[in-house]
Amino acid sequence: MKIDPIDLDMIFETSWEVCNKIGGIYTVLSTKALTLQNLYKDKTIFIGPDVWDEKNPCPYFTEVPSILMPWKKKTELPYGIEVRTGRWNIPGRPIVMLVKFNGVFQAKDYYYGKMWERYGVDSLHGYGDYDEGCCFALAAGIVIESICNFKRCRHKNVLAHFDEWTTGMGLLYVNWKLPFVGTIFTTHATSIGRSICGNGKPLYDYLPGYNGDQMAQELNMQSKHSLEKAAAHTADCFTTVSDVTAAECEQLLDIRPQVVTPNGFQSEFVPTKGKARKARETAREAMLRVGSKLSGKTLPDDTFIICTSGRCEYRNKGIDIFLDVAKAMENATPAKNLLLYVLVPAWSKEPRADLQTALSSTKATATPIADPVITHTLNNPNEDPIINRIHQLGFGAGTGNVQVVYVPCYLNGNDGIFNLTYYDMLAGMDATVFPSYYEPWGYTPLESVAFGIPTVTTSLSGFGQWVLSKLHNGFDRSGVEVVTRNDSNYGDVVNAISADLLKLAAATPEQWAADSKAARTTASKAEWDYFITYYIEAYRRALNAADSRRGKIAD
Repeated sequence: MKIDPIDLDMIFETSWEVCNKIGGIYTVLSTKALTLQNLYKDKTIFIGPDVWDEKNPCPYFTEVPSILMPWKKKTELPYGIEVRTGRWNIPGRPIVMLVKFNGVFQAKDYYYGKMWERYGVDSLHGYGDYDEGCCFALAAGIVIESICNFKRCRHKNVLAHFDEWTTGMGLLYVNWKLPFVGTIFTTHATSIGRSICGNGKPLYDYLPGYNGDQMAQELNMQSKHSLEKAAAHTADCFTTVSDVTAAECEQLLDIRPQVVTPNGFQSEFVPTKGKARKARETAREAMLRVGSKLSGKTLPDDTFIICTSGRCEYRNKGIDIFLDVAKAMENATPAKNLLLYVLVPAWSKEPRADLQTALSSTKATATPIADPVITHTLNNPNEDPIINRIHQLGFGAGTGNVQVVYVPCYLNGNDGIFNLTYYDMLAGMDATVFPSYYEPWGYTPLESVAFGIPTVTTSLSGFGQWVLSKLHNGFDRSGVEVVTRNDSNYGDVVNAISADLLKLAAATPEQWAADSKAARTTASKAEWDYFITYYIEAYRRALNAADSRRGKIAD
């Protein structure tokens, strides 16, 4: 596809998830980087928090001190801010700056006062991670200011892109100090929308009646909400990732994003055809082995493996529905063995020693181990909603052909049980399910189809809406089954998904292969080579806004 880029001298993109793999924004940035590098070689500088040390080094970052060395030699940053420069260990290997921001805490009250005076940001009610996000964002803004002044960017095309509320104060700082820099703010999910859903309130039936400021006060979210709202209104271009979230922003933030920038994917993250078969075999062998050792019965090779994954948000991510789907399928007494994995990081303590011992043995396990539904011990088993629901539904009794396994840790290749990454595991699945209630985009189903794994999602996800608007619904047509979900049809969703999965599990290998091919075709239409055009439009709008100010700025 031919891309029409605009002339840029430098792009800074700041996020808490740069070289910090904790959520979906990491995937957005790390997969987008190669396309940006192809368009603007080393003109993109990603800025992330330096939350690492010698005992816990960043596995995604290679330090290269020579990058930006002239600036580093002549610059002394305030508040003890320190910067490490290097490369992000992802396709494209973009430039990264990791910023140590601890010293900014001493000055936060001064900046909070300024942000209240200039932008009406209410930091008085901040708690939890509010200070940490703001201090990092301020440090990032100070670094951007220093580089722009050193490079004399007054008449250059420079953009500063900030992701999510955690970096909003950095955008406001750049607007204040560097009016010649175009600013972009992307909300991947509004803080108040996520909070409404997380508190069990119906978002969609009542969205037209919600007032964002009022709900922020009710849910004790005033500071994050006011910061996010100020950043959205101040940015030269405000964007979000889907039409469903654009409507949410319009209602709760009182501004509709100028550009919707859907999240693409990069095919370089998917095993090549020559390696895909081996990757699938390795993953299936590991997952069947763990399932067998837990249950005490050897699972056959044709066991149908299904998973859900994502952030540990029990209702928002539809984990509640996934578990009820598992029970509905068990009640249907399927002829084939079904192995369902819940790959959701929680407050895990360590891999289970008894499972590790069983896995180290070459003997077949004749009896299930204790609590055969979980791979790692939890620090808070009594409060964890996933393990409690699994127990409540009666899984682990060893009866029937449906087995559920909860993996409450990050799959980084060193988890102590599988020792595979999430993408390694994904390659071995037969189907994935992401029945989200609140899902601004939905990277997990897109990742799934990129690996050729048929997936189920809902009409409440941005990705699901994209499939419905641009492609055709159904495993055989797009590799994606989009189930209609709203505030009042929970049981219908459970029944529909269980029926879809049972039908897919009963399909012939040839039918499954055709569905897998359809999934890959869908993924090819969501690559960054297509979706980057939306970002270029956002860049163009931000630069035009900066140009219109440039003539009014005194030298």
